[in-house]
Amino acid sequence: MAMRDSERRSGIAILGSTGTIGVNTLDVIARNPERFRVVALSAFRNLDRLMAQCRQWQPPYAVVADEQLADEFRRQVREAGLATEVLSGEAGLVSISELDETDQVMAGIVGAAGLLPTLAAARAGKRVLLANKEALVMSGNLFMQAVRESDAELLPIDSEHNAIFQCMPGSRAHPPASLAAMGVKRILLTGSGGPFRTLPLDRLSEVTPEQACAHPNWVMGRKISVDSATMMNKGLEIIEACWLFNTTLAHIQVVIHPQSVIHSMVAYEDGSVLAQMGNPDMRTPIAHALAWPDRISSGVADLDLFEVGNLDFEAPDMTRFPCLRLSMQACEQGGTASASLNAANEVAVEAFLNGAIRYPQIAEAIEYCLDECPHGPATDLEQVLAADRQAREVVRAWIARL
Repeated sequence: MAMRDSERRSGIAILGSTGTIGVNTLDVIARNPERFRVVALSAFRNLDRLMAQCRQWQPPYAVVADEQLADEFRRQVREAGLATEVLSGEAGLVSISELDETDQVMAGIVGAAGLLPTLAAARAGKRVLLANKEALVMSGNLFMQAVRESDAELLPIDSEHNAIFQCMPGSRAHPPASLAAMGVKRILLTGSGGPFRTLPLDRLSEVTPEQACAHPNWVMGRKISVDSATMMNKGLEIIEACWLFNTTLAHIQVVIHPQSVIHSMVAYEDGSVLAQMGNPDMRTPIAHALAWPDRISSGVADLDLFEVGNLDFEAPDMTRFPCLRLSMQACEQGGTASASLNAANEVAVEAFLNGAIRYPQIAEAIEYCLDECPHGPATDLEQVLAADRQAREVVRAWIARL
């Protein structure tokens, strides 16, 4: 007898399986093997971890995004006696996002590199578990159009957006018609303030990449950790929230919450404020999205409110966090401005991590780019990608002149 759909394990393709999101996703899947099966894994260059994952999960497919390393990995897979088919490059990532056996795509690739395979998953009508901010920041209108036209399910993985999703009435995997129609007054987007929330401003030029990557609450990759320190991540999340929840900058308020216990809140017209709380562990939103609308074990420890003790809140300081101000500016401009913002930030953060610029110059590079680059409509993918390329060229030239 054929297995009914309700009994079939959900097939998962993980874009970026060797990163923090990917590793945590596999941890949740391992705790719920009766519900999920791994269809495909992907990595950029971390072949050792990808091989270990392929040995454990034996997926039908694996993708090495760095095409120069793909042949070496194919050899390793053959020698290990695995049946996994190794694909490569952007085409390989797109392919595993569209597979018939792929039910859900965990979009965990950081940066613009994750845009096309994530968009492919949306166009293929998959359940898209969105951990890649850039897909919406760069091409929000195109991405949401693809979700609507293909009837895909879009579930946010960022702890903040996942929290907002959980606090919305009748949480659904499609954007609401309007917040006002649901009685929602505003979204309260929380952020820890990162490692430099109280550092004297005159010392910011001295901070090192190691200090910027030492987040007080979360374990994340280096690029995202720097974005948290500058609060660019919160700026990108504002843009993402506008698309996810069909709203505008005027209805989103950023709240600094150092403990990272309340992951975000939704305020209603009647004065109610609903908050989603939990320990700062990405397995909570991952488990929520994987099993939605059900609830499953994530492996996250229970929240002990007595141990937490106090919850603090403060307004963000735009002098300390100019990247947040620049993100709001790009959000208001619309069109390709947010693609330029994202590209400029990626180049500037990479330069900071490599020691080419100082920490405050990340924001300076982004502001220069937004001033220099023309911003037009983002009605097709080529316009978005052209804006991305131009912004990268402008920022690299700016850095070279320093």
